[in-house]
Amino acid sequence: MWIGELAERAGTTAKTLRFYEEQGLLPPTERTPSGYRDYAPETVARIDFIHRGQAAGLTLAQIRQILDIRDGGHAPCGHVRDLLDVRLAEIEQQIAQLSVLRDTIADLSQDAAHPDPETCSTDQVCRYL
Repeated sequence: MWIGELAERAGTTAKTLRFYEEQGLLPPTERTPSGYRDYAPETVARIDFIHRGQAAGLTLAQIRQILDIRDGGHAPCGHVRDLLDVRLAEIEQQIAQLSVLRDTIADLSQDAAHPDPETCSTDQVCRYL
């Protein structure tokens, strides 16, 4: 199938598909005599996998590693698990940082709820920040 049809089936754009090919996420395709890319039907499933990897927060480089393992004839599931464990730890850390930030902002907002102009000095823009 040509790039436009593949893009439509995969829910993406031809530009994105060209980018994926440049990044090694899609294998080089056969070309028609007139130079059009001719993708195999199973390419849709590969693009769906790329999209699921991105939705899980994996980078394109990490997704390429997974695909390289699969293309090499090996099951990449152990590598995927390791990447997901790292990603989960990163998310847990972000949640903890966001929780601290939320508490800080809530305290600042509470202080600012009843402003007292006399507590502001002329050398401050706003004492609440």
